[in-house]
Amino acid sequence: MALSKPTIGEKIAYALGDAAAGGITWKIMSIAFPLFFTNVFGLSFADAAALMLIARLFDVVTDPVMGSLADRTQSRFGTYRPWLIYGAIPYGLVFMLLLFTPELGPGAKRVWAYTFYLLMMALYTAVNVPYGSLLGVMTDDDNEKNQFSSYRMVGAYAMGFVTLLSFPYLQKFIGGTEAHQYTVLGVGFGILAAVMTLLCGLLTKERLKPVRAEKFSFRQFADLFRNKPWIYMTLIAICTNFFNGFRYAVAGYMITYCLGGDVTVGRLIINYTVFMAFSEVTCMVFGGLSPVFTKWVGSKRMAFVWSAVICCAASVLYFFIPMNPAYIWVMVGVNVLASIGAGFYSPLLWSMYADVADYATEKFGTSSTGLIFSSGTMAQKLGGAVSGSLIAMLLGIAGLVSETDMTTGQTIVTITDEESVRQMVWLLFSLIPAALAVVMGLLAYKFPIKK
Repeated sequence: MALSKPTIGEKIAYALGDAAAGGITWKIMSIAFPLFFTNVFGLSFADAAALMLIARLFDVVTDPVMGSLADRTQSRFGTYRPWLIYGAIPYGLVFMLLLFTPELGPGAKRVWAYTFYLLMMALYTAVNVPYGSLLGVMTDDDNEKNQFSSYRMVGAYAMGFVTLLSFPYLQKFIGGTEAHQYTVLGVGFGILAAVMTLLCGLLTKERLKPVRAEKFSFRQFADLFRNKPWIYMTLIAICTNFFNGFRYAVAGYMITYCLGGDVTVGRLIINYTVFMAFSEVTCMVFGGLSPVFTKWVGSKRMAFVWSAVICCAASVLYFFIPMNPAYIWVMVGVNVLASIGAGFYSPLLWSMYADVADYATEKFGTSSTGLIFSSGTMAQKLGGAVSGSLIAMLLGIAGLVSETDMTTGQTIVTITDEESVRQMVWLLFSLIPAALAVVMGLLAYKFPIKK
């Protein structure tokens, strides 16, 4: 029996899932959280670094377990969709609480941050791993998978653009302290993310039934390490997310400490979220063009290689721009150039994971789609949080110190070596991502599946 053809409406519904996860929650967590935790919430740089690192160790366990669990789910909504439907509201609620700054002492604040950050990571896993796995069961047509993947990336980057561009204007509209602004924004964006996730679960279809393993077995985990394409894909994904993670997480520090604060051009306020919003709209456009680019280049593998070359060249070029607000549009332009490469490779990443899942089913006889896609989600969180953790640690070493005033409860940030901090920030936005792009390109060139 022939499968029904996916509609444009369903592709848009699928895009809503990553508009919520990639365009709202993960975007704010990647770009705002390092600065929020140290400069608003009041964690020390050491605490912030430790928090994000511990969360990654937590994900090493939860992501693959979630993938295996999702593969065995059976309900009237299918295999993967129920996790989006039932997880949407808790997901949005915990995000709200994570952006709330309680009036507590340093120790209690630390407990609050650790509790809700780890809980947010667990819920992100419970929703996003099944969401990614949906790509493997909505269609068996490779071209349709590429289209779903492109819609997904366009949704994520379009919503990311709206989120980041609106952020400083919403803060100004809300008024009050920065802590109050983040609390209100957390409520608004949390509700929006929950609604989008719910709609994605309700309006998509699972046309293929996974070849289920009857019982839980550690053999599935062992099979991953016998799956050569999966090993390459996981390493590639870690590099891409480190590349994105460094750029997004350091943007706030760059605007603050290298350019002396927000840059006003006419009526446009260019703060760190607006600066990266230009990246989002670029990634949205070139993510949509990724299938055309892939067809022109000849294969997903080579399209990824050329994307890495673009990312590397632009990152190296950025290093030579003077640290001066007068060059803000040059900085925006070169950042946009790097985002062209990121836009091209973003849809390819998930389409190539679907190829790895198909390869695994062929080679080992049972579906491990959820398990394989969970490694992609784990790589995403690893890149975002470890990069944020390293940034906090390296800036602390360079001379940036954050502490909470025991009398007022206010966050105080001091600099012991201004030039060292500026140079470290600049490296974290340019040459370090460039090195990661080189590794990413080499791994993509050696990727075994030649589609």
